[in-house]
Amino acid sequence: MTVIWANQALTTSGWENNVLIEIDESGRITRVQADSPAAGNRVGTLLPAISNLHSHAFQRSMAGLTERRGPDPRDTFWTWRQLMFRFLDQLTPDHVQDIAAFVQMEMLEAGYANNTEFHYLHHQPGGVPYDNIAEMAERIAAAANITGIGLTLLPVHYQFGGCDKRPLGAGQIRFGNDPERFAKLYEESEKALKSLPSDTRMGVAPHSLRAVGREDLIATTRLSKDGPVHMHLAEQVAEVEEVEASWGKRPVEWLLENADVDENWCLIHCTQMQEHETLGLARTGAVAGLCPITESSLGDGIFDGVRYLNAGGAIGVGSDSNIRIALSEELRTLEYSQRLRDKSRAALATPEKSTARRLFDAVAKGGAQAAGRDAGRIEVGALADLMALDGTAVDLIGRTGDTILDTYVFAGDDRMVRDVWSAGRHVVTEGRHIAHDTITGRYRKVMEQLKEAV
Repeated sequence: MTVIWANQALTTSGWENNVLIEIDESGRITRVQADSPAAGNRVGTLLPAISNLHSHAFQRSMAGLTERRGPDPRDTFWTWRQLMFRFLDQLTPDHVQDIAAFVQMEMLEAGYANNTEFHYLHHQPGGVPYDNIAEMAERIAAAANITGIGLTLLPVHYQFGGCDKRPLGAGQIRFGNDPERFAKLYEESEKALKSLPSDTRMGVAPHSLRAVGREDLIATTRLSKDGPVHMHLAEQVAEVEEVEASWGKRPVEWLLENADVDENWCLIHCTQMQEHETLGLARTGAVAGLCPITESSLGDGIFDGVRYLNAGGAIGVGSDSNIRIALSEELRTLEYSQRLRDKSRAALATPEKSTARRLFDAVAKGGAQAAGRDAGRIEVGALADLMALDGTAVDLIGRTGDTILDTYVFAGDDRMVRDVWSAGRHVVTEGRHIAHDTITGRYRKVMEQLKEAV
């Protein structure tokens, strides 16, 4: 049994003082008791740790390499994508494992307890499968075994280069499968997770409406059974225009009319929605998977967070391209985008909740939902996904309740995170992952090998 005691903790009953948490061997919370004498691991402020709902791990190693313009004077995501394609052709399975471990370590040190990996790098350069078709899935699983992070693996079905079903381009060929081969890859990827802890989950991800034929979309989602279903949707103007021209509807319109979108779904980005789509998506109970740092980096657009949350919509956050893995900054960037668009202040606050409290509550719940993970709350029976903020941090002196979260998100950063537990596994102490040096050393070697890749 693990025991944690916090000066303050954000439980499902609200903020409480002198809180004792007990965790059993399965990684679940068995006791939450306020006004208790100190015992066990003593921390300052205890919060639910967040599930990172969207990541392409391998892209971490190209962070900072795409900040130059391409030949198109209106440089966009599509130029960035060409650079990404050239880069990924250099990656071996060993590279991917070491990069993924580094990414997962950074997530844990930032306060994320779970990595939902949108996993689309499957095959060798040229598109030929490895002898083990799930080779790359095994490497993501091996990284999770090293780091101790919770893992929700989403094998990605990626078949076409556009809505007209054109063949995949040279840069996409490592992603590609027909439905039959993808079903085999999914089955073998499921086996790759058998060695991981019981909190590990599996879902499925049809990449986008551009990359999966409409007749195959529903069949792909059924592979997941009761697991999460994730999809990129309404991310780019060019994507919206292509889907509308080919399918007669905007992406969100088409999906809501043609698929049974419910609480198991997570639609990534959705920065290009009109008001009726925003409200329609909110009504489904699906999670809007937001990645504000990457969306800002790529110039995707601004998610209509005020309208969506006011309509009861569910959200979570992910680090996507992993150009910077920083939970507090994802929340800050989301809020600031709303302020800049609406020329307002405290855009997402309500009369009942401060800005950061509303955001934190939303992404804790929505991230867990999107990951298919029984977490996101401090409550008996939930997985012990927990993060502790430094009670001695200078900016937190004298702060209590929601003001702690507001200070952490808007005046602090992830250096305030001191401890993280993932399903009870104590993997971050004193702000560092327990295998920080080893994981970082392996990543350094990868970066040396890839320094001429782009």
